[in-house]
Amino acid sequence: MSHLSTALLLVPDFALILLGYALCRFTALKRDVWESIDRLVYFVLFPVLLFHSIVRQPIDVGTAGPVWAAGALVAFSGIALAYSLPWWPGWRGRVDPRDHAGAAQIAFRFNSFIGLAVVDRLLGPAGVQVLALLMGLFVPLFNIAAVWPMARASGGAVGRELLRNPLIIATASALILSLLGFTLPEWLAPTTARIGAAAIAVGLMAAGAGMQWGSLMQGRRLSAGLLSIRHLALPIVAVGAAWWLQLDALQATVLMVFSALPTAGSAYVLAARMGYNGPYVA
Repeated sequence: MSHLSTALLLVPDFALILLGYALCRFTALKRDVWESIDRLVYFVLFPVLLFHSIVRQPIDVGTAGPVWAAGALVAFSGIALAYSLPWWPGWRGRVDPRDHAGAAQIAFRFNSFIGLAVVDRLLGPAGVQVLALLMGLFVPLFNIAAVWPMARASGGAVGRELLRNPLIIATASALILSLLGFTLPEWLAPTTARIGAAAIAVGLMAAGAGMQWGSLMQGRRLSAGLLSIRHLALPIVAVGAAWWLQLDALQATVLMVFSALPTAGSAYVLAARMGYNGPYVA
Protein backbone atom coordinates (compact mmCIF):
# COMPACT_ATOMS: atom_id res chain seq x y z
CA MET A 1 0.00 0.00 0.00
CA SER A 2 1.33 3.44 -0.91
CA HIS A 3 2.09 6.14 1.65
CA LEU A 4 -0.54 8.32 -0.06
CA SER A 5 -3.36 5.82 0.42
CA THR A 6 -2.36 5.43 4.08
CA ALA A 7 -2.43 9.20 4.56
CA LEU A 8 -5.87 9.37 2.92
CA LEU A 9 -7.26 7.43 5.89
CA LEU A 10 -7.14 10.73 7.81
CA VAL A 11 -9.07 12.75 5.23
CA PRO A 12 -12.61 11.84 6.41
CA ASP A 13 -11.84 12.80 10.01
CA PHE A 14 -10.31 16.15 9.07
CA ALA A 15 -13.24 16.79 6.69
CA LEU A 16 -15.72 16.27 9.54
CA ILE A 17 -13.79 18.65 11.79
CA LEU A 18 -13.81 21.32 9.09
CA LEU A 19 -17.51 20.73 8.43
CA GLY A 20 -18.32 21.29 12.10
CA TYR A 21 -16.24 24.47 12.09
CA ALA A 22 -18.02 25.80 9.00
CA LEU A 23 -21.50 24.93 10.28
CA CYS A 24 -20.90 26.73 13.57
CA ARG A 25 -19.35 29.81 11.98
CA PHE A 26 -21.41 30.29 8.82
CA THR A 27 -24.87 28.81 9.40
CA ALA A 28 -27.73 29.09 11.90
CA LEU A 29 -26.29 26.15 13.87
CA LYS A 30 -24.51 28.38 16.36
CA ARG A 31 -22.76 27.55 19.63
CA ASP A 32 -25.95 26.96 21.65
CA VAL A 33 -26.92 24.11 19.30
CA TRP A 34 -23.51 22.47 19.61
CA GLU A 35 -23.60 22.61 23.41
CA SER A 36 -26.58 20.23 23.33
CA ILE A 37 -24.75 18.03 20.81
CA ASP A 38 -21.73 17.94 23.14
CA ARG A 39 -23.94 16.54 25.92
CA LEU A 40 -25.41 13.89 23.62
CA VAL A 41 -21.95 12.76 22.53
CA TYR A 42 -20.53 12.77 26.05
CA PHE A 43 -23.34 10.98 27.87
CA VAL A 44 -24.62 8.60 25.17
CA LEU A 45 -22.71 8.23 21.92
CA PHE A 46 -19.10 7.99 23.09
CA PRO A 47 -19.81 5.63 26.01
CA VAL A 48 -21.56 3.22 23.63
CA LEU A 49 -18.72 3.54 21.13
CA LEU A 50 -16.07 2.68 23.73
CA PHE A 51 -18.10 -0.22 25.15
CA HIS A 52 -18.68 -1.67 21.69
CA SER A 53 -15.01 -1.31 20.66
CA ILE A 54 -13.77 -3.29 23.66
CA VAL A 55 -16.35 -6.10 23.90
CA ARG A 56 -16.46 -6.97 20.22
CA GLN A 57 -14.24 -9.96 20.99
CA PRO A 58 -13.02 -11.53 24.26
CA ILE A 59 -9.50 -10.67 25.41
CA ASP A 60 -7.04 -13.57 25.46
CA VAL A 61 -4.85 -12.78 28.48
CA GLY A 62 -2.43 -15.60 27.65
CA THR A 63 -1.24 -14.01 24.41
CA ALA A 64 -1.54 -10.42 25.60
CA GLY A 65 1.35 -10.32 28.11
CA PRO A 66 4.30 -9.01 26.03
CA VAL A 67 2.12 -6.59 24.05
CA TRP A 68 0.51 -5.24 27.21
CA ALA A 69 3.93 -4.84 28.85
CA ALA A 70 5.21 -2.85 25.87
CA GLY A 71 1.99 -0.83 25.72
CA ALA A 72 2.29 -0.10 29.44
CA LEU A 73 5.76 1.39 28.92
CA VAL A 74 4.36 3.66 26.22
CA ALA A 75 1.18 4.51 28.15
CA PHE A 76 2.76 5.36 31.48
CA SER A 77 5.56 7.29 29.79
CA GLY A 78 2.96 9.42 28.01
CA ILE A 79 0.97 10.06 31.19
CA ALA A 80 4.08 10.87 33.24
CA LEU A 81 5.46 13.24 30.59
CA ALA A 82 2.09 14.97 30.16
CA TYR A 83 1.58 15.45 33.89
CA SER A 84 5.15 16.71 34.45
CA LEU A 85 5.24 19.13 31.51
CA PRO A 86 4.61 22.32 33.59
CA TRP A 87 7.84 21.58 35.51
CA TRP A 88 10.08 21.05 32.48
CA PRO A 89 12.93 23.54 31.98
CA GLY A 90 11.58 26.24 29.68
CA TRP A 91 7.97 25.40 30.54
CA ARG A 92 8.04 26.09 34.30
CA GLY A 93 5.79 29.04 35.13
CA ARG A 94 4.80 29.52 31.48
CA VAL A 95 1.89 27.07 31.23
CA ASP A 96 -1.64 27.96 32.34
CA PRO A 97 -2.62 25.33 34.96
CA ARG A 98 -6.23 25.00 33.80
CA ASP A 99 -5.28 24.74 30.14
CA HIS A 100 -2.78 22.05 31.08
CA ALA A 101 -5.34 20.14 33.17
CA GLY A 102 -7.80 20.05 30.27
CA ALA A 103 -5.29 19.40 27.50
CA ALA A 104 -2.86 16.94 29.15
CA GLN A 105 -4.93 14.10 27.67
CA ILE A 106 -3.82 15.17 24.17
CA ALA A 107 -0.36 13.73 24.87
CA PHE A 108 -1.45 10.14 25.56
CA ARG A 109 -4.98 9.42 24.34
CA PHE A 110 -5.40 8.02 20.83
CA ASN A 111 -7.98 7.82 18.04
CA SER A 112 -8.98 4.17 18.06
CA PHE A 113 -10.89 4.26 14.77
CA ILE A 114 -7.95 5.65 12.83
CA GLY A 115 -5.78 3.05 14.53
CA LEU A 116 -8.09 0.20 13.60
CA ALA A 117 -8.31 1.40 10.00
CA VAL A 118 -4.54 1.77 9.60
CA VAL A 119 -3.72 -1.57 11.24
CA ASP A 120 -6.39 -3.40 9.25
CA ARG A 121 -4.93 -2.12 5.97
CA LEU A 122 -1.34 -2.77 6.97
CA LEU A 123 -1.64 -6.11 8.78
CA GLY A 124 -5.17 -7.46 8.39
CA PRO A 125 -7.25 -9.21 11.10
CA ALA A 126 -4.17 -10.46 13.00
CA GLY A 127 -3.00 -6.90 13.51
CA VAL A 128 -6.47 -5.71 14.49
CA GLN A 129 -6.61 -8.36 17.22
CA VAL A 130 -3.30 -7.16 18.69
CA LEU A 131 -4.50 -3.54 18.65
CA ALA A 132 -7.74 -4.64 20.33
CA LEU A 133 -5.66 -6.08 23.18
CA LEU A 134 -4.02 -2.68 23.67
CA MET A 135 -7.32 -0.83 23.41
CA GLY A 136 -9.03 -3.11 25.92
CA LEU A 137 -6.50 -2.32 28.65
CA PHE A 138 -5.43 1.23 27.92
CA VAL A 139 -8.66 2.97 26.87
CA PRO A 140 -9.95 2.75 30.48
CA LEU A 141 -6.54 3.79 31.85
CA PHE A 142 -6.29 6.77 29.52
CA ASN A 143 -9.81 7.93 30.33
CA ILE A 144 -9.02 7.85 34.05
CA ALA A 145 -5.73 9.67 33.41
CA ALA A 146 -7.57 12.29 31.33
CA VAL A 147 -10.21 12.96 34.00
CA TRP A 148 -7.81 12.97 36.98
CA PRO A 149 -6.05 16.36 36.49
CA MET A 150 -9.33 18.10 35.61
CA ALA A 151 -11.17 16.68 38.62
CA ARG A 152 -8.27 17.55 40.92
CA ALA A 153 -7.88 21.09 39.56
CA SER A 154 -11.61 21.70 39.98
CA GLY A 155 -11.26 21.14 43.70
CA GLY A 156 -13.95 18.45 43.73
CA ALA A 157 -13.84 14.90 44.99
CA VAL A 158 -11.58 13.17 42.46
CA GLY A 159 -12.86 9.69 43.25
CA ARG A 160 -16.46 10.75 42.79
CA GLU A 161 -15.68 12.44 39.49
CA LEU A 162 -13.95 9.30 38.23
CA LEU A 163 -16.72 6.94 39.35
CA ARG A 164 -19.51 8.93 37.70
CA ASN A 165 -17.67 9.77 34.46
CA PRO A 166 -19.62 8.04 31.64
CA LEU A 167 -16.50 7.30 29.57
CA ILE A 168 -14.78 5.59 32.49
CA ILE A 169 -17.92 3.65 33.41
CA ALA A 170 -18.28 2.41 29.84
CA THR A 171 -14.65 1.41 29.35
CA ALA A 172 -14.14 -0.18 32.77
CA SER A 173 -17.32 -2.24 32.56
CA ALA A 174 -16.48 -3.32 29.00
CA LEU A 175 -12.99 -4.43 30.03
CA ILE A 176 -14.33 -6.51 32.92
CA LEU A 177 -16.97 -8.15 30.74
CA SER A 178 -14.45 -8.81 27.96
CA LEU A 179 -12.04 -10.48 30.38
CA LEU A 180 -14.95 -12.67 31.53
CA GLY A 181 -15.53 -13.75 27.92
CA PHE A 182 -18.63 -11.67 27.20
CA THR A 183 -19.38 -10.77 23.59
CA LEU A 184 -22.20 -8.65 22.24
CA PRO A 185 -25.28 -10.58 21.11
CA GLU A 186 -25.58 -10.64 17.34
CA TRP A 187 -28.95 -8.89 17.46
CA LEU A 188 -27.47 -5.96 19.43
CA ALA A 189 -24.12 -5.53 17.66
CA PRO A 190 -25.47 -3.68 14.56
CA THR A 191 -27.19 -1.09 16.75
CA THR A 192 -24.14 -0.39 18.89
CA ALA A 193 -21.95 -0.28 15.78
CA ARG A 194 -24.19 2.38 14.24
CA ILE A 195 -24.18 4.42 17.45
CA GLY A 196 -20.39 4.15 17.47
CA ALA A 197 -20.18 5.39 13.90
CA ALA A 198 -22.44 8.32 14.82
CA ALA A 199 -20.23 9.09 17.83
CA ILE A 200 -17.15 9.48 15.67
CA ALA A 201 -18.86 11.64 13.06
CA VAL A 202 -20.77 13.86 15.47
CA GLY A 203 -17.88 14.08 17.94
CA LEU A 204 -15.45 15.26 15.27
CA MET A 205 -17.96 17.81 13.99
CA ALA A 206 -18.46 19.04 17.57
CA ALA A 207 -14.69 19.40 17.94
CA GLY A 208 -14.60 21.49 14.78
CA ALA A 209 -17.48 23.63 16.00
CA GLY A 210 -15.59 24.30 19.23
CA MET A 211 -12.31 25.31 17.62
CA GLN A 212 -11.02 28.83 18.21
CA TRP A 213 -7.66 29.36 16.57
CA GLY A 214 -6.78 32.26 18.85
CA SER A 215 -6.75 30.03 21.92
CA LEU A 216 -4.23 27.72 20.24
CA MET A 217 -1.89 30.64 19.59
CA GLN A 218 -2.13 31.71 23.24
CA GLY A 219 -0.93 28.29 24.38
CA ARG A 220 1.83 27.66 21.86
CA ARG A 221 4.37 26.44 24.43
CA LEU A 222 1.89 23.97 25.95
CA SER A 223 0.81 22.84 22.47
CA ALA A 224 4.39 22.21 21.37
CA GLY A 225 5.11 20.17 24.50
CA LEU A 226 1.99 18.00 24.30
CA LEU A 227 2.30 17.30 20.58
CA SER A 228 6.01 16.51 20.95
CA ILE A 229 5.13 13.90 23.56
CA ARG A 230 2.35 12.43 21.41
CA HIS A 231 4.21 12.23 18.11
CA LEU A 232 7.92 12.17 19.00
CA ALA A 233 8.63 10.95 22.53
CA LEU A 234 6.13 8.08 22.60
CA PRO A 235 7.24 6.53 19.26
CA ILE A 236 10.82 6.59 20.59
CA VAL A 237 9.66 4.81 23.76
CA ALA A 238 7.80 2.28 21.57
CA VAL A 239 10.95 1.46 19.60
CA GLY A 240 12.82 0.80 22.82
CA ALA A 241 9.97 -1.27 24.29
CA ALA A 242 9.65 -3.42 21.15
CA TRP A 243 13.41 -4.11 21.17
CA TRP A 244 13.62 -4.79 24.91
CA LEU A 245 10.63 -7.15 25.01
CA GLN A 246 11.58 -8.76 21.68
CA LEU A 247 8.20 -8.32 20.04
CA ASP A 248 7.71 -9.95 16.68
CA ALA A 249 7.31 -7.84 13.54
CA LEU A 250 3.51 -7.75 13.69
CA GLN A 251 3.38 -6.82 17.37
CA ALA A 252 6.09 -4.18 16.96
CA THR A 253 4.28 -2.59 14.01
CA VAL A 254 1.02 -2.40 15.94
CA LEU A 255 2.85 -0.89 18.93
CA MET A 256 4.37 1.80 16.70
CA VAL A 257 0.96 2.69 15.28
CA PHE A 258 -0.48 2.76 18.81
CA SER A 259 2.30 5.09 20.00
CA ALA A 260 1.92 7.70 17.27
CA LEU A 261 -1.81 7.95 16.52
CA PRO A 262 -3.64 11.28 16.52
CA THR A 263 -5.36 12.00 19.81
CA ALA A 264 -8.90 10.88 20.66
CA GLY A 265 -11.82 12.72 19.12
CA SER A 266 -13.56 12.70 22.50
CA ALA A 267 -10.81 14.82 24.10
CA TYR A 268 -12.64 18.02 23.23
CA VAL A 269 -15.99 16.71 24.48
CA LEU A 270 -14.50 15.59 27.79
CA ALA A 271 -12.73 18.90 28.41
CA ALA A 272 -15.75 20.98 27.43
CA ARG A 273 -18.20 18.99 29.56
CA MET A 274 -15.92 19.22 32.62
CA GLY A 275 -15.75 23.01 32.31
CA TYR A 276 -12.29 23.39 30.81
CA ASN A 277 -10.92 25.15 27.72
CA GLY A 278 -12.68 23.07 25.07
CA PRO A 279 -11.80 25.37 22.15
CA TYR A 280 -8.08 25.03 22.98
CA VAL A 281 -8.31 21.25 23.23
CA ALA A 282 -10.24 21.11 19.93
